[in-house]
Amino acid sequence: MGHNHGATDARTAPVAAFAILDRMTKDELKEWRLAPVADNPSAAERGAERLPYPYGWFVACYSDELPAGEARPMRFFGKELAAWRGEDGKARVIDAYCRHLGAHMGHGGKVHGNQLECPFHAWRYDETGVVNEIPYGKVIPPQAKRPCGGWPTAEANGFVWIWYHPEGKAPMWEVETFAEVGDADWTAYDRYEWLVHSPLQFMAENAADTAHFKYVHGTATYPDATLSFDGHLRNGLVLAKMGTPQGEIDGKIANGNFGPGQGWTRFSGISETLLMSGVTPVDKDLVRVRFAFTQPKAQAEGPMAGLARALIRDIIKQFDQDKVIWDRQRFVERALICDGDGPIGDFRRWYYQFYAEWKDGKPPVAAEAA
Repeated sequence: MGHNHGATDARTAPVAAFAILDRMTKDELKEWRLAPVADNPSAAERGAERLPYPYGWFVACYSDELPAGEARPMRFFGKELAAWRGEDGKARVIDAYCRHLGAHMGHGGKVHGNQLECPFHAWRYDETGVVNEIPYGKVIPPQAKRPCGGWPTAEANGFVWIWYHPEGKAPMWEVETFAEVGDADWTAYDRYEWLVHSPLQFMAENAADTAHFKYVHGTATYPDATLSFDGHLRNGLVLAKMGTPQGEIDGKIANGNFGPGQGWTRFSGISETLLMSGVTPVDKDLVRVRFAFTQPKAQAEGPMAGLARALIRDIIKQFDQDKVIWDRQRFVERALICDGDGPIGDFRRWYYQFYAEWKDGKPPVAAEAA
């Protein structure tokens, strides 16, 4: 969607992020989404190291990225991991480094039945990190028989999920499933991916930040947004005039979270669209983001196909615009919130419950000013 605005185009003039992104070709944009940020201040300077990793379910990969009988290296939550799918079809993830002599089992590890075999000396691990076999040894060291380094996994909505908790606590809720994913009447996923150089909280707060839509995304008005919270659940509804080359359309955006790692968004008004988002911290100031879109085939492949594709392009463009900000944003603990900002303070109070290191859901130093 270009910016040669006609008389009926409801969008505002291009904003700062547009100018940065509009200089890039399609291929340059794809490269930029996953590229390092040059000359970025350190994580400590930007306050990223003050934020713990939140606990919950997080996307490890798409299901089809983990074929049976193969091991894959991963890095999430500041740890090297090894993932594999056993002959029973189940996905498994454990800490990557062998407890024997420290080989990285995600690189060259072999799948032996349902176990992962270290490429160095063939020690064989189950999904709890227990060594069950040493082909050349008669006695397994007692310490190697104890569970260590296993990550609870689940598979739903076309993704492999891992549960993270800094204290090793078992999953507190299940991954939610969506009937549209894989339904014969809905399209296969249209996939996009980014590396965002910020803590996950920066991105999460967008759900509560209504004012930025006009100044970052060029919407014609400030959206009317409501949020509600219930335990690990967050639900939101945004009613906004969505600018198109044909003028304004009343748009409805229902969205929510099941904990910090599993997000979903339903778009109505232009074309029915379900967005499944996987946002997983790699390190304190780096998050791997996966967007997967599915739409009713009757719309995506019928007379409305052009609008359906244009909606996805616009959503992706908005995320690109946000990334321009997030990549260099600094965490402001005592945020100065004004009356038009949206419920950012309420959102933070909900989100802070997932920082296990912060007792009673409160930062260790400063309290919220919102």
